[in-house]
Amino acid sequence: MDVNHCELCKRDGVKTTIHHLVPREMGGNYGPKADLCIPCHKQIHALFTNEQLAANLSTIEQLEANDEMQKYLKWIKKQPPTVLPKLKKSKQMRKKH
Repeated sequence: MDVNHCELCKRDGVKTTIHHLVPREMGGNYGPKADLCIPCHKQIHALFTNEQLAANLSTIEQLEANDEMQKYLKWIKKQPPTVLPKLKKSKQMRKKH
């Protein structure tokens, strides 16, 4: 984990993790990756299934264009880099478990 720049929310000075743009279980182990802050990474996996990510949300641009992510990104960009918010899973992700 590095303190860096999040490719999704564009905040600097955040701790980042590597996000496989195509989930590993969907064949993305050696595919493109992105450095994301912990809140953005968790938000993606709280909102979307791996199938959705692989099919429709496998680039930063597609994630940025998604309506649910746009609301989240508008909010997180205003937060200081040290904030680790509690996230709620989407209805579809709650039903999955």
